[in-house]
Parts: sequence; structure tokens; C-alpha cells
Amino acid sequence: MNTMSLSPLFRRSIGFDRLNDLFEYAMQSDTPSYPPYNVEKRGENDYHIVVAAAGFAEDELNVNVENRVLTISSAKADKADDDSVTYLHRGIAQRTFKLSFRLDENIEVKGARLENGLLSIDLLRVVPEAQRPRQIQINGQSAQPRLSNQTASNIEQSVNAEATV
Repeated sequence: MNTMSLSPLFRRSIGFDRLNDLFEYAMQSDTPSYPPYNVEKRGENDYHIVVAAAGFAEDELNVNVENRVLTISSAKADKADDDSVTYLHRGIAQRTFKLSFRLDENIEVKGARLENGLLSIDLLRVVPEAQRPRQIQINGQSAQPRLSNQTASNIEQSVNAEATV
């Protein structure tokens, strides 16, 4: 595996310590090609993963989330081939599989459904109030926060009361 130095990227960033791990994970060459899947963005905060799961029943599919890793796997029961059937072409693959997706810390799995051989998983980005963009007010020349007139008068009264005691 090739390694690359990402130190120039970190000069102007703070808190992206895991970025190197994400690049290494993305550059792995053993990316699964079965089953085919789509990752869709359907809105600003709505995402869907659609997996082609033809031939699988609901009880043969597993969807788990652990440590922000979404894992989709199959547990196809091995059925004894019927001796009376001879396949001229067997193109519907029903082998076991395991797909993993690393989720951002703000992504929640809302649900999953199996329709017409497609497993759809609904994801939603929930951004906490503390992480939403906000406007920072500039307070003039000094770095001290300005007090409202009422707050300033309350402080002045308490200082005067302590001085008279």
C-alpha cells in the first residue's frame, strides 16, 4: 500500500486527526463489488443507501450499526440443490456478503425496508445546535464584552452597596 504525507493539509486545520485514517480506509483496494449498491443524497440532510438484494428474504439480511460503522450482511441459508433442476445459466448470485459504511458522528439510521429486491436504508444528518453556523458579533476596539445599561447599573449598585458596608 502506498503511503502519502498529509502534513501540508493539517497546517491550517484543527481537529481533523482522523482524516488520515479516513484516507487510508478509502484507498484500500479490496472494495467489495457484490452486491451492487447506490449511495444517494436526496436532500440537504437526507441520505439513502440502496443495495441490490435480489433473492434474499428479510430474515436473511442483517443491518447493524456499531461504533459509527453501518454493516449490511447476508446470511443466506444453504439450500440443497434440487436434483431435478439443471441450470443452463446461473446468473442470480445469492452468495453471502458484507458491506460496511463509516458514518459521520451526526448521521442517524432511521430505518430499512426491502422492496422488489432492493434493500433501502434511510439516513438522516442531525446537526446539534452547538455545531450549526452562527454569526459572531464584533464588539469594537476592545476584546472585552460590552454590558447592557441594565447589567452595568446592577453591577454598580452592588459595588456601591459593598462599599457602604
